[in-house]
Amino acid sequence: MAGKGNVIDLTARLRKGNKSKKEQPSALASAAPVLDMTERRQEILQSERRIAKRTILTEFLGAFIVVPQKGLVKANLYDISDTGVSFDVDFENGELILSQEVSVRFYLSQSSYFSFDVVIANIRAIAGEGVIRHGGTFANALESDPALTHFIRFIEHVSQQLRVDRGDLVAPRVK
Repeated sequence: MAGKGNVIDLTARLRKGNKSKKEQPSALASAAPVLDMTERRQEILQSERRIAKRTILTEFLGAFIVVPQKGLVKANLYDISDTGVSFDVDFENGELILSQEVSVRFYLSQSSYFSFDVVIANIRAIAGEGVIRHGGTFANALESDPALTHFIRFIEHVSQQLRVDRGDLVAPRVK
């Protein structure tokens, strides 16, 4: 103990490069899966993007939109929510313009309809289906239009009970 006192000499150990078990990475840590947070972040952003619950209505309800210089154009309602609606228009009918206000008509018979105005907020081509999907927000607040509010609630409830008719109950033809 001449001259060193209570000091531990680490120089020999550092030269060898020895690592304690705590310093060595464990085999389990290196085999742990790496999580891609980008994917999870996108999922969160997508869920936050949609503020209002929407009801998907593909092939459920048809409508017409009033297009300037064209008149009534058939549109298939895609979804509806408390804040807006999206609908598909065939490619040959062209696309509307962003921020354009259009009237959407739902016909209850050949001559009776109710309508509401939509401001176009989103346009995208769905090439595989041959349509252009337009999304828009309601021009007037739902609170000021009780018919539209009740219509949306009706669609939500009915869509939960929808069944597909596969023609299995067709009566045989009598010859």
